[in-house]
Amino acid sequence: MKVLAVIPAYNEEQSIIKVIDNLYEFAPDVDILVINDGSTDNTATFCINDGRCMLINMPYNTGLAIAVQTGLRYAAENEYDFAFQFDADGQHKAEYIKDLLIESENGFDIVIGSRYKKNKRRLSVRALGSILINGAIRMTSGVNLTDPTSGFRVYNKKMLREFAENINYEPEPDTIAYLARTGVRIFEIHVTMNNRKFGRSYFTIIKSIDYMFRMCFSIIIVQWFRKRKET
Repeated sequence: MKVLAVIPAYNEEQSIIKVIDNLYEFAPDVDILVINDGSTDNTATFCINDGRCMLINMPYNTGLAIAVQTGLRYAAENEYDFAFQFDADGQHKAEYIKDLLIESENGFDIVIGSRYKKNKRRLSVRALGSILINGAIRMTSGVNLTDPTSGFRVYNKKMLREFAENINYEPEPDTIAYLARTGVRIFEIHVTMNNRKFGRSYFTIIKSIDYMFRMCFSIIIVQWFRKRKET
């Protein structure tokens, strides 16, 4: 079984080697691909010097969606059975990869690591956004996802092909909602995540609110006009 870890990284020199260490400790059979998304720090240099991962250097900062799709396309073109998105900031824990892959092998197309499968959310703007996005997904697809914004996801070979060939398949909740509505099998397992130790999260309060409204609008309105073409 060939499995690839796709790590989109932008200015993560303080954490990238620790992330690779974590993967080598808990998932030693998984290949690692870092997508250096136009970093201006030493992220790429550290990866090259470390020597344990493959590296794709984007010519400039393309954004999370393109960086992730680049990694999933690499996985599809190189005949990987599964690939998973893994954050470069150290929040995701490699110890859960085995559990995610078990469910993938059981027939689920996308398996998501959820922080809230068992635990309650702490009250915050982002938590409220997650609840509203989940409501929109449940309303349009009938699928209940406790952590729709989680980026800790495993994709099977069928999904790798689809994400590789469809430029509109961004790794966002609206794509997950669309796929769920069209019959893709999605499952969640409970995971815990680390707090970010270095750098800053993209999501300020204003950006969190904007993201919430954009995702809900896309899930409820935009996705109904999409037609799925399986590859």
